[in-house]
Amino acid sequence: QVQLVESGGGLAPSGGSLRLSCAASGFAFRTSYMGWFRQAPGKEREFVAAISWGGASTSVANFVKGRFAISRDNVKKMVYLQMNNLKPEDTAVYTCARGTVLSTSAGDYDAWGQGTQVTVSS
Repeated sequence: QVQLVESGGGLAPSGGSLRLSCAASGFAFRTSYMGWFRQAPGKEREFVAAISWGGASTSVANFVKGRFAISRDNVKKMVYLQMNNLKPEDTAVYTCARGTVLSTSAGDYDAWGQGTQVTVSS
């Protein structure tokens, strides 16, 4: 059974940092592309970051470039999102996803976690 379980969300002040984790199980993690998406109430899900099989290639959305970084550990079967210099507009539910390619499109991902809430105060 494919499982993706996010953790690390919570409350943070503007300018603060959080590190989100996603624990994967039930599939061949090493050969899976992984991504992070976020969704705020009333808004569409948007791409945040993605990473290739071995982590050599990454893609980060322009609105978080320079602040967020994605990484993975294929031994521990974990993917991370380091979030620095948080802004109130970063407030959303952040979801880990398994991809079929390195992509910014949600349609290229076929398994999703339930998400973890990130709230950034102003």
